[in-house]
Amino acid sequence: MLLAAAVTVVLAALAGCGTEDTADRGTQGAVVPVRPAAPKQQAVNGLPGMPPVQDPKDVYAADRPNKLSPVVKDFPSRVYVPNTESDSVTVIDPKTFKVTETIPVGRQPQHVVPSWDMKTLWVNNNRGNTLTPLDPKTGKAGPPVDVHDPYNLYFTPDGKYAVVMASLDRQLVFRDPHTMKIKHTEPVSCYGVNHADFSRDGRYFIVSCEFSGELLKVDTARMKVVGQQKLPFQGAMPQDVKMSPDGKRFYVADMMANGMWVLDGDTFGKPRLLPTGKGTHGLYISRDSKEMFVTNRGEGTVSIFDFTRNRLTKKWQLPQGGSPDMGGVSADGNTLWLSGRYDSEVYAIDTRTGVQIARIPVGDGPHGLAVYPQPGRYSLGHTGIFR
Repeated sequence: MLLAAAVTVVLAALAGCGTEDTADRGTQGAVVPVRPAAPKQQAVNGLPGMPPVQDPKDVYAADRPNKLSPVVKDFPSRVYVPNTESDSVTVIDPKTFKVTETIPVGRQPQHVVPSWDMKTLWVNNNRGNTLTPLDPKTGKAGPPVDVHDPYNLYFTPDGKYAVVMASLDRQLVFRDPHTMKIKHTEPVSCYGVNHADFSRDGRYFIVSCEFSGELLKVDTARMKVVGQQKLPFQGAMPQDVKMSPDGKRFYVADMMANGMWVLDGDTFGKPRLLPTGKGTHGLYISRDSKEMFVTNRGEGTVSIFDFTRNRLTKKWQLPQGGSPDMGGVSADGNTLWLSGRYDSEVYAIDTRTGVQIARIPVGDGPHGLAVYPQPGRYSLGHTGIFR
């Protein structure tokens, strides 16, 4: 009885506190609702040894304007243009739009590729069967390294291997990323292995086979082809490959289908075609990860794909036409640099307006142009896929 009476007194006192006028006391004594905690972003279970994904919703989060790694921040800004028919690399100062140097390299250089650690630029001398290392700090070429059929070059996300796209040899050759010594050779049954990009977790990558119109899915750790499919278009010729910022889709340019294939890489199901323009070839992500620049080599245009709206929003026409091919976005994100494959020139385009800023004569057959340095923590290869 005494305990019950005590409880009654306490409750009455609390009730009195609750009914007290608090208008002149600000928020003192007011009941403040508890907001639910924001849901935590689920961490990505990445390939062992791969740097952690900074933002599961945006794999390009490290590529923001001028966010240069300490490794590259003191490198001079340059545009490196491999001229397949002139066996040289033209070097352009992007501030003056002037050619500063022409570097002789091996036979038929296809792409200039930043290494995984971003310290070296590798020139893929396809017919010369060599890789020429360029020092991006000094611009000097080192002794060529013997590598057979190096059409294109990528690096696994853990930095463990370089992956040579041996197009004519029909092989994916996994090599030491520094010495380029062979570690594993994976034969492929498709023809013309060409371009690639890695999944968000780095555990697999999608490869385009240019001459047989096929796609491959490759297990990164096992270094094995685990999927293969023929594109549903007669005469398909897939080119560049890029992953969406959220990691849910791959986009594959197709110069004969005149558009991009949209593919779910996880299921590796049947892709759908999104028409963009004649001779669709290169795919480049904007610095804010909101848009992708799509080069249409056969009609001299660049299409703009909006990731948020999931559709094409604009198309820029190059004045006097041209053959926009491969390239990259400047470190500040304001300029799209593209090689003019059949016109012996390079185009500089304002990414905000689509206006051509410059048109620069270079050697014959300019192809896999690299803008360097660029933001990011590490390179997956090609002309610069940074994460």
